[in-house]
Amino acid sequence: MRAALALALLLAGCSGNQPRENAAQPQDLESAAIERGLVRDPKDTGIVGLYARDTDRICIVPAGDGYRIGAYVDYGERITCSGAGSVTRVGEVLHIRLGDKDACSFDARFDGDHIRFPGALPEGCTAFCARRASYAGLEVSRLSESTAEARAMRDAAGRRLCGE
Repeated sequence: MRAALALALLLAGCSGNQPRENAAQPQDLESAAIERGLVRDPKDTGIVGLYARDTDRICIVPAGDGYRIGAYVDYGERITCSGAGSVTRVGEVLHIRLGDKDACSFDARFDGDHIRFPGALPEGCTAFCARRASYAGLEVSRLSESTAEARAMRDAAGRRLCGE
C-alpha cells in the first residue's frame, strides 16, 4: 500500500513538466542583463570616444558622413603599430579600413563598451606595424565618450591619429 502511494506521488510530481500558458519565454543572459540595465545595449550606444587597455589605444571621431578611427599598440622597445582610417558600423560589427586603400580592411566586434579586433588580419595591416607588432586580437575598453579626448590621442611619434 505504501509503495502504491509513493508511486502515485512520484507520478503526480512528473506531470508538472507541461508548459504553462502564462510562462514567459526564457531569455539569453545578455538580453536579460541589457533589460535590467546591467550591460549597455550596443544598438543604443554610439561608437565615438577613446578606448584603451594598457598601452593600446583606439580613438573614433565623427568625420563627414562617417567616422575616423586611429589605432595604436605599443609593446615597448619600438615594437608598435600606428594607423588611421575610416570605420562604419552595422549593429555590433565595425568595418574598419586603415589607410587609404583596402589592403587593411576587416570587421571588428563592438558590444557598447569594448572593441575586439579579429585574431587574424589581412597581410596589408603589417604596413602599419614595426618589427613583430600586430593589431591581431587587439581588445580595448571605452575610457571616454568625449570627441575632444579622442581627437587628442597621440601615438609614440606624437601624431594625432584622430585629429583634424
